[in-house]
Amino acid sequence: MGLGRRDPYQRAETLDYLQSILRQFRAMAAAEGCEMLVYFLEMAYVEANDLLREERAALLDEISPPLEVAHQQ
Repeated sequence: MGLGRRDPYQRAETLDYLQSILRQFRAMAAAEGCEMLVYFLEMAYVEANDLLREERAALLDEISPPLEVAHQQ
């Protein structure tokens, strides 16, 4: 990966896309009876989901300050 931090909105979009594709790949692997591949794709899906949740939380923090900060202004 590059040295600098990418646009957080682009990162969230990319993670959302990856999660969608991983879900489709998992279904395909399951239909073919590839249990080990299903397992690895499920783990990748869970990781993408965790990263996406963190990215969205960070974006929300940027958009709206915490309540105690908002009340001080």
